[in-house]
Amino acid sequence: MSSTTPRNTAKRRLRSVLVALLGALVPLLAATFLTAPAASAAPAAALTEVTNFGANPSNLRMYVYVPNNVAPNPAVLVGVHWCTGSGPDFYNGTEYASLADRYGFIVVYPSVTRSSKCFDVSSPEALRRGGGSDPVGIKSMVDWVTRTYDADTDRIYATGVSSGAMMTNVLLGDYPDVFAAGSAFSGVPFGCFATTNGSEWNSDCSNGNITHTPQQWGDLARAAYPGYTGPRPRMQIWHGTEDDVLRYPNFGEQIKQWTNVQGVSQTPARTDSPQANWTRTRYGSTGDRAPVEAISLQGVGHNLIAGGMAARVITFFGLDSTGPAPQPQPGACRVAVTTNAWSTGLTASVTITNTGTTSVNAWQLGFTLPSGQSITNGWGATYSPASGAVTATNATYNGTIAPNASVTIGYQASHTGTTAAPGGFALNGKACTVT
Repeated sequence: MSSTTPRNTAKRRLRSVLVALLGALVPLLAATFLTAPAASAAPAAALTEVTNFGANPSNLRMYVYVPNNVAPNPAVLVGVHWCTGSGPDFYNGTEYASLADRYGFIVVYPSVTRSSKCFDVSSPEALRRGGGSDPVGIKSMVDWVTRTYDADTDRIYATGVSSGAMMTNVLLGDYPDVFAAGSAFSGVPFGCFATTNGSEWNSDCSNGNITHTPQQWGDLARAAYPGYTGPRPRMQIWHGTEDDVLRYPNFGEQIKQWTNVQGVSQTPARTDSPQANWTRTRYGSTGDRAPVEAISLQGVGHNLIAGGMAARVITFFGLDSTGPAPQPQPGACRVAVTTNAWSTGLTASVTITNTGTTSVNAWQLGFTLPSGQSITNGWGATYSPASGAVTATNATYNGTIAPNASVTIGYQASHTGTTAAPGGFALNGKACTVT
């Protein structure tokens, strides 16, 4: 008698049906998965125009670049274009977007719509906080970004070239409570371009004919926001010695202004040459985030911006790291300096002490003379050039300084009123302690 029951027979028939169905479905599913489109990569970040961003009395346009890897509570950089340029031109012509990709900050690119495509840095409205011109529109752009992306209001920065450099100076004067630092390429001091006749151009300023004392320049910047007593933005200044549009004297006038605004000495704390034909001076401290940093480019004209400079801006702002910038440590040297002045001249005695454990051989001492001083003769070393960033090179008889030993050198100089001692001493490239 068969052991097969009707129930077992039904089970076998159901199993056969399921096997047949699976046999048909497996090839179909395999074909489906094999032919399904691959998941697409995240779209690349792109420059985007923003409208209705807030108060905008001069009808600026706003462009913003937000990297795919934007940081939590990101920093914001305002990149300000040159005359005849635009926000998209500054985006395409500079490296800030690629640096934003690397470090996660947001870049805002204001864009002028008036026919000159120059920013207003001359009208009375532009030169006061909330005055009703371009700075108001740029401030609205910053506010829009900080609201939209929960940006860090303690890390707002500005940089620009030519007209944009002048606007960088203006923004730092108008809104010292908004901007933590600025970097100006081929610009002029805050207030230098001021006009009252509606003109956008000030030839006296562009030709480098407007000079003031540091206090006067500082007062101009402070007058943009009367009564403000909070911290002031740091400033980085770039200028070519052969600039024929906004001439080189404007470089020194900006240094006067921002050292006064920062309340630091006009004598550099450090002088070096990070690249051939560059002279970099730092005021108030010696590190990458000094209160004021100035880079003079020998033989370079107005269009000075080149590859790699933007990265130096980012370092000055501190956007390439999350911690405080490392301060260069003094070398094993100590300098003591005394000066003796009279109506048109002075003498200086400089004693260099080797505080290290090994001898210093074939030494060079770098330092910076105050503005208006020029060396007329010297002893104990040869001096070149006669003014500005000077290098003293050892004489044949004192080229070795043993550990704990000292060498004294000196010079005579003319002056035009400033009789302060030099600063920024460095022995063979290493900063010295000054006593």
